[in-house]
Amino acid sequence: MTQTTRRQFLETSGALTGGFLLGTTPLSQRVRWSIEKMEIVIIGTAIRAMANINGVASENVTAICDVDDEFLDRMGERFDQAHRFNDIREMLDVMKFDAVVVSTADHTHAASTLRALKQGAHVYCEKPLTHTVAEARQVAERAREKKAVTQMGTQIHAGNNYRRVVELVRSGAIGSIREAHCWVGKAWGGGERPTGIQPTPANFQHDLWIGPAPFRPYHDFYHPAQWRRFWDFGNGTLGDMGCHHLDLPFWALDLRHPIRVSAEGPPLHKETAPEAMSAHWDFPERMGFDGRKWPAMTLHWHDGGRLPAQFSDENLGLPKWGGGGTLFVGEQGMLLADYGRYLLFPQEKFVDFEAPEPSIPSSVGHYKEWLDAIRAGGGATTCNFDYSGALTETVLLGCVAFRAGEAFDWNGATLRASSAKAQALVAREVREGWQI
Repeated sequence: MTQTTRRQFLETSGALTGGFLLGTTPLSQRVRWSIEKMEIVIIGTAIRAMANINGVASENVTAICDVDDEFLDRMGERFDQAHRFNDIREMLDVMKFDAVVVSTADHTHAASTLRALKQGAHVYCEKPLTHTVAEARQVAERAREKKAVTQMGTQIHAGNNYRRVVELVRSGAIGSIREAHCWVGKAWGGGERPTGIQPTPANFQHDLWIGPAPFRPYHDFYHPAQWRRFWDFGNGTLGDMGCHHLDLPFWALDLRHPIRVSAEGPPLHKETAPEAMSAHWDFPERMGFDGRKWPAMTLHWHDGGRLPAQFSDENLGLPKWGGGGTLFVGEQGMLLADYGRYLLFPQEKFVDFEAPEPSIPSSVGHYKEWLDAIRAGGGATTCNFDYSGALTETVLLGCVAFRAGEAFDWNGATLRASSAKAQALVAREVREGWQI
């Protein structure tokens, strides 16, 4: 099957003569889901998308979309009955679907997700939820308005280790926590915009890949992953990995909106993110999930080889997990964790410590949780766009602080920064033809 244009699809499907109802099926009519497969469309078919597609492959994949025809044709061999599209706008306009899986580059997450939500679909979107703070708020509000079942792709949230760490923090194992750190060793940053002129490959729809971002000529350096280092398309290491690691303290400490944000690193480059940086978010006193008032605290981020200061104190005996992790600093001890393990410090104090009985149920699986919630007619997911939207906003505010070059107070209710430089980065101008 060749790629489908809007006109071709309308003609072959009978939509022009009334043989096909465009758009999604009304929520009230979707009772068949308990016994039949859902109609899912896929946006993005390679790299990170592979795991997401495997997670929903048991459903009826009716359409696939990618700007790279080689990727598209390869996935078309797997789903040979699925219509193929290059343009997400065309696909979401003409196809019938129940749910959408978005696995594109970060700068087109909102372009896909908002259109799908507007159609009344349920949405699974890779992290970070959006490219800008304002988009994250818009996506969360649209999902709430449409009563859509949503899930952001922070797959590690479904792991048992994260659940045990959340239980330990909330049980008071290390006392009140006023400081937490996350870090990764990755370094999506540095470099200059490519200057050489290259012809666009025949199989690649460059203008569609650019999408809502400012246009620039094609260069193979951006693909398949180096786009992450450029502010126009990604947000460096923090934008790439922040939603995975900051998710743990965000969940455990019941965080929502910071009230002050700052960051530091090398001098700002107008094109690319830094090779290493730190960011800091101050959160106010808040009423926790348990009805108790939790103390104000500061959350810190370090990447590109930077580590929390506690690792420099040999007396603490912390193992240097340089790949990535989280350190909770409590009044009665510290808790060090990563994706699959955790340790309590000082170790001699916790020799006889007994962890609380598990209280957070094991996940049925990050994708199955989303699919089951859809079938339940609106059930909850753990990384829905309300939760993950606020998490994404926090992550991206760290990038805003670095780019603004100054700390600022933040009003989460109104999306207003005390810094004019920061405020100018909360949203972005969308290229003509991509407004929603």
